[in-house]
Amino acid sequence: MQRQMMASAVTLGQIQQQLATVADNIANVSTTGYKSRDAKFTDLLFQQIDNMTPADADQTDQTNRLTPSGIRDGSGARIGDTSLDLSMGAIQQTDNPLDLALTDDHQFFTVNHGGATAYTRAGAFNTQPDPNDPNTLRLLTKSGDAVLGTDGQPITIPATYHDLQISSTGAISVELANGARVNAGQLGLVTISRPQLLENQGNSLYTLPNLAQLGIGLNDVVQPVAENAGSVAQGKLENSNVDLTKEMADLINLQHNYQLNARSITIGDQMAGLVNGLLR
Repeated sequence: MQRQMMASAVTLGQIQQQLATVADNIANVSTTGYKSRDAKFTDLLFQQIDNMTPADADQTDQTNRLTPSGIRDGSGARIGDTSLDLSMGAIQQTDNPLDLALTDDHQFFTVNHGGATAYTRAGAFNTQPDPNDPNTLRLLTKSGDAVLGTDGQPITIPATYHDLQISSTGAISVELANGARVNAGQLGLVTISRPQLLENQGNSLYTLPNLAQLGIGLNDVVQPVAENAGSVAQGKLENSNVDLTKEMADLINLQHNYQLNARSITIGDQMAGLVNGLLR
């Protein structure tokens, strides 16, 4: 009885974690560039408890059984994996020259987040004056992180530009007041070959863990996009790829599972009370 209650209690804690994942997906259904996550359950260790000795075993029953005789006492379930879904979200036309979408589902923009390189697909960029140079604008994300170029340095744009064009390869060109068009940098686009290593930092930003501790090289995970292989679409944004119908169905199923396991604990407690009453 105590085993059953412990197994149910363990499972309840894991269901709460999956509920949090589903709730996070639903909360970000309108977040630009957001990628949904899906949690999957796996069984914990179980014990085979045989209730018959070989002398008591029915040979005919043993021959025809598809499962072992006795009781398989489990320890509950846990979340075995939380996978990141990189499928494309819907592309929305905005006509804002600083709004960028990536049409290759494994490509990311690189940004400077707290001094470290982070990756995002949320291309709702803006410009702000450089505090060290009033004639220069910095290209920033919505959360204020600097967008990086292929050289790993923040991209800057002349403050007096009249027109800004960004090609599908990520090349930025601006037209100055005198009519001259100049190159203002190249977006640092990368391909993530092992997206399940990405850790969510909020605001549609992702970072990588300490790859050295995992025995993995950075080049095994992140590769620069070839010069002619970019997938930048200017004047567009990628919406969240959250399927609200699926998430609501998962939420209902999880609520039912939670209620079932909670009821199992309640019944176990009631049975323990009956046993204690009989012993008195």
